[in-house]
Amino acid sequence: MSEVTFLNQQEPIDEYGRALAAVGRSVLRALLDSLSVADLTDVNAEAGEVTMRQLAKVVRIDRDKGMQGDGFEWAVHEAIVGGEPRVTEPVAAALAKASPTFKSMSDPTSLLFGYERAKYLGFLEATVKAAGSEAVLLPDGQGHPFAFGPWVSVAAEGKSAEARLKDRIKSVWKTDIFLSDQEELRYAAATIKSNHTLLEAGPGLRIGIVPEATNLAPGTHRREGLWLAVLPDRDGFMALFHDGFQAVAEAMDTLGKMSRGKYYMKPSVSGQKMQAQLEKYPTAKVVDVVDALNEIAQQQLVGVSTKMVSVQAPDWLSLKEKAPKVIAPRPSFEPL
Repeated sequence: MSEVTFLNQQEPIDEYGRALAAVGRSVLRALLDSLSVADLTDVNAEAGEVTMRQLAKVVRIDRDKGMQGDGFEWAVHEAIVGGEPRVTEPVAAALAKASPTFKSMSDPTSLLFGYERAKYLGFLEATVKAAGSEAVLLPDGQGHPFAFGPWVSVAAEGKSAEARLKDRIKSVWKTDIFLSDQEELRYAAATIKSNHTLLEAGPGLRIGIVPEATNLAPGTHRREGLWLAVLPDRDGFMALFHDGFQAVAEAMDTLGKMSRGKYYMKPSVSGQKMQAQLEKYPTAKVVDVVDALNEIAQQQLVGVSTKMVSVQAPDWLSLKEKAPKVIAPRPSFEPL
């Protein structure tokens, strides 16, 4: 038996490789997040015990069934938390348009939500606690804001809560992340979609975060009550995200012995290197591989002033308090 660990990088890697590792970490978290009670029953394991091979067997990654969108939500959230300028700058510009409160803000902050996650024990409580008792939710139009905790707790029930939400926040249950400034007292609800045509506006939703498309230029736009933060694709965050997603998807196909994706969905050379390293550890627990990727994603690089940081995930997701023994080879990732 040996502990599953990750060796720290001993010399700087390029910015792209560090960021690619962070995206891979986000996608793996999203895939683990997507497992149902039935899935965990099938593999006879708690979420924190699921191995890479088990995940690949039950997640049956399909790039048209929402998995990529879930990974995109995690990646955007982590990029904001980590101060990644390719994401924080467009988001800050949209926030400044959405409310005078954020006109002079420095960097945006993010609280992950999503009513699908809020149903899990501890997740909602962690979100409300992170916001604090003084936090408020900025609704549509003029007037007083709403107390964050009580109304977010109602919104966590999903569409069924819509009848009990006030008119100006009736669609807050669709929120993916809550955005704020460094003071973290006033929050704006944001929806995230990897395809802008799937955006849903509504009372209480203030920001939409989407990638650039052929019919949607990067920057800040107004649409159906939402201020859109459109992330640049070419040499930007979305190109990076797609590369990281394809690398993880290919690794899942290999470990789960699933049919291969289309040939043109192959990741870049850096992505293929990450894929190959993920495939080396089928018996390692997913949470340990996530921690391992976190190490190289956070590596201090020469000349880099910002870094991707780890999400403070609730206990139900990573179950770190148990610290069980692991029977697996000792992973060590090489620079991408």
